[in-house]
Amino acid sequence: MLSIVNYGVGNLSSVQNMARKACGAARLVTTPDEIRESERLILPGVGHFGHVVQTFEAAGLKQAVIEHAFEKKKPLLGICVGAQILGTGSEEAPSVPGLGWLPFACRRFPNTPGLRVPHMSWNTLAVKRQTPLLAELDSEARFYFVHSYYMEPSDPGIVLAQTEYGVDFASVVGSGNIFGTQFHPEKSHRFGMALLRGFAQMPFEHAQAA
Repeated sequence: MLSIVNYGVGNLSSVQNMARKACGAARLVTTPDEIRESERLILPGVGHFGHVVQTFEAAGLKQAVIEHAFEKKKPLLGICVGAQILGTGSEEAPSVPGLGWLPFACRRFPNTPGLRVPHMSWNTLAVKRQTPLLAELDSEARFYFVHSYYMEPSDPGIVLAQTEYGVDFASVVGSGNIFGTQFHPEKSHRFGMALLRGFAQMPFEHAQAA
């Protein structure tokens, strides 16, 4: 079963519904004890980077998520801003540090003639590293993006897939058992379902070795 962290932000019902379709069972978790009992956590997030970080900090769930991801080494998947806060920070809120769990910072898309910001459209992935998370995806896979800021890793080794929108940016990142997607699997139809199945079926030993 997938557990979705309910800390007050994110497309909670959409993520839960898609996770249920993909995996058969999914629940929202709102307490530290529920998080500690979970096997796989999804950390959603939409909106302003600073607000999402501060809301997560204020929810009182951070320590339980740290125990899940770093002590028990169980899989964690961040979605959109829920992925962005896993990094060190964002130009959207320079005074608010990210969680610092993955080595990347978030940059605003440059002003490129003919390209609108935010990036709000379907787009494809160029897979850079093989991982069980992406194992079910084929050459037709495309995902729905809505964002003005993108993840820019300082360590290219965490880039699992890239997407092009004026610049080549990291659209899937991962290290060990911690992963993040810039796009919204819950809005990406069968391709989003395939990715969530990959996350749900990922053995812990694969997650730790990724």
